[in-house]
Amino acid sequence: MLDFRTRTFLTVCKYMNYTKAAEKLCITQPAVSQHIKFLETDYKTRFFYYEGKKLALTPAGELFYKKLSTIAYDDQTLRKRMLQDNKSIMHLNFGATRTIGEFYLADKLTQFLNENPSMQLSLIIENTAYLLDKLQRGEIDFALLEGYFPKSEYSFLPYAREEYICVATPDYPFKQTPHLLEDLLTERLIIREKGSGTRAILEKNLENQNFVLSDFKQLIEIGNIHVLKKLVINNLGITTLYKTAVTQELADNQLCRIEIEDLQKTHDFYFVWRKDSVFSDLYKQIVHFF
Repeated sequence: MLDFRTRTFLTVCKYMNYTKAAEKLCITQPAVSQHIKFLETDYKTRFFYYEGKKLALTPAGELFYKKLSTIAYDDQTLRKRMLQDNKSIMHLNFGATRTIGEFYLADKLTQFLNENPSMQLSLIIENTAYLLDKLQRGEIDFALLEGYFPKSEYSFLPYAREEYICVATPDYPFKQTPHLLEDLLTERLIIREKGSGTRAILEKNLENQNFVLSDFKQLIEIGNIHVLKKLVINNLGITTLYKTAVTQELADNQLCRIEIEDLQKTHDFYFVWRKDSVFSDLYKQIVHFF
């Protein structure tokens, strides 16, 4: 499905360097330049330009890369299917954000594997930004995301709606009784790392009220949900996250929900894959299992 020139283009996009692309492809740098020039002539546009000494994609190059990377991944997946004994995909390679992967997915994966006992799975659990990068690079089939993503650039379906809440310990010493996001700014906020969907939702809520994270008295960034929850349980601050991530702690009265009027109450989880993939129908069939 891809010829040697389009593979050269994708390799240049990967390294953003003609010399490195030539080394990876075991061809000369002039040959790389010729391949790119042929494509630009054929499509009557430029794909690359230089910002100083740094190679960058033009808007046309960005579009070409997005479409071509989808074709490349579909081609790779199709070749794997051709080698299998039957027509069903026997291996799924996908990602899930940490809240979904650690607190939501286990039971659904159990059901899916019970109904598809020959299926092989590879699951990456990471934050939204990391998974979107993997998806764009064609390194995973699809992703289960809790955060924001550019919807015009992907195919997607919502598959769950979860409560988004603020929590603290029952005896947390608030400076003032909180009702609004503004009332929380005097507290120490324990928040997920940059790139996290859970963090992005709070940032968007703050932006809607003309606030930013740096308006909080103190910020603690934690890249692990379990560590983050432990710090909140130890009365070291407050946090916002999905209710599903603290169901047990709420039941055990280790944490309690703090009602904040202008905090978003729910947010959708999404099943996301590359736009225009030839396997879109298959991915749509898989959605109901998750």
